[in-house]
Amino acid sequence: MDVLDNTDILILKTLNQNSNITTKELAKIVSLSPTPVFERVKRLENEGYIRKYIAVLDAEKLNKGFIVFCNIKLKRHNKEIGNNFVSDIMQIEEIAECYNISGDFDFLLKIYAKDMHHYQDIVFNKLGSVESIGSTHSTFVMSEIKASFTLPI
Repeated sequence: MDVLDNTDILILKTLNQNSNITTKELAKIVSLSPTPVFERVKRLENEGYIRKYIAVLDAEKLNKGFIVFCNIKLKRHNKEIGNNFVSDIMQIEEIAECYNISGDFDFLLKIYAKDMHHYQDIVFNKLGSVESIGSTHSTFVMSEIKASFTLPI
């Protein structure tokens, strides 16, 4: 981050809180005119500091509010099995996030489902068809206390 100046950091912090802000509004916040702010944002995008802009949807309103964290242990560890697992997981739309982790398990999945029956269907019919999975351990979210979509900078 040593190539970023204070204005770049302020731009990133502002966009992190509200990516829908106009260039004109952003320029006012960082005390520059719109053209250099637009150029800075484009540079930050091109250099990969800004990966994409999204709308954060309400899972409850979309009937996907049953959140499960599923720990996965692979049957064996080798490059082919790992690659097959990743390829298979990428095809399951209910899996919102997948992390390769250390410890007792190999991967951590965040899964959005309609309810317990829907999750059971995911486990039996989708995860169950992933041949590289040795075992799973599910943790069900009872209440979301904090969900931040911002990155501390």
